[in-house]
Amino acid sequence: MGELLKKERDFTIPGDKLVESMEYLPGRNCFRDGDGIYAKKLGLVHISGRVLSVIALNGIYMPQRDDMIIGEVTDIQSNGWVVDIGAPYQAYLPLSGVRGYLDPAKNDMSKVYDVGDMIYGKIKMVSSTQSVHISMFDRMCRKFSGGRILNVNPAKVPRIIGKSGSMIDMIKRKTGCRIIVGQNGIVWLEGETHETENFVIDVIETIQKKSHIEGLTNEIEKMLDKRGVKNEKE
Repeated sequence: MGELLKKERDFTIPGDKLVESMEYLPGRNCFRDGDGIYAKKLGLVHISGRVLSVIALNGIYMPQRDDMIIGEVTDIQSNGWVVDIGAPYQAYLPLSGVRGYLDPAKNDMSKVYDVGDMIYGKIKMVSSTQSVHISMFDRMCRKFSGGRILNVNPAKVPRIIGKSGSMIDMIKRKTGCRIIVGQNGIVWLEGETHETENFVIDVIETIQKKSHIEGLTNEIEKMLDKRGVKNEKE
């Protein structure tokens, strides 16, 4: 296997060569040219087995199949709902993407999802013509009631979630706040008090600002413990 020219979390700029080998595969924000794999964006190298990716430091959300996203219903049409997911183009939730049979001629579709509703759904399809379809069949999918919405840089979502969910799980555990992070950079949260929610927003914004530094998890843990909103369960 070829020798890696960049290590995990190394800083990279567009055009940087990560490896000269056909034994590695290009992942997100990378491309192959000959035997080499190169970075497409400014960011940090991420290595998963034989797949090389770059976590972009800045960027907009580009939908991918199976992404879990948060979106706002912006229109109701005869066969489904138009949903703003913060991408360059809007997504569509068809009637076939919701549980149960719904006849738009007999049922008020706004009773299911109304304009302004925030939903947590799954990207079911992304076509070559930039048509994006959402499904609500996954057991985690839901319509939100209450809570607050926070917009973050989609490129920072992996850092906010952490490895195997470690960062976001720690925040939930130490604050008692319910948090769902969409891969499109939209976050829903609900805490016991408005003060708790404000604190969690500060924590998430700190992660965004310092996403590139080493030891961020320890720094965030200290920030959570110092605030002492809720002690971690033994």
